[in-house]
Amino acid sequence: MQITFYAGAADAAGTSTTTLDAGDLTASDLISRLAGANAKLAGVLASCSLLVDGAPVREPSERIPGSARVDVLPPFAGG
Repeated sequence: MQITFYAGAADAAGTSTTTLDAGDLTASDLISRLAGANAKLAGVLASCSLLVDGAPVREPSERIPGSARVDVLPPFAGG
C-alpha cells in the first residue's frame, strides 16, 4: 500500500510518502497502523480525510485493498 501524506500530516509523519506492506485493511485499522507510536501523527490523523485510489473514504469500516494508493489529507484552512 502506497501512502502519501500532505501538509500537516507529512510534518507529523516526518515524511511525505511511505509504503505499508499489508493486505486489505479497514480505514480505522490503517489509521491505527499509521499512528503506531507517533503521538503527533495520531493526533493529526484523527482529523484527516483519506482518499483511496482517488475516491474518498466515507466510513471507518471501509475496506482498503493492499494494492491501493492512499492519500492522507489534513483539514485545509480556506476562505
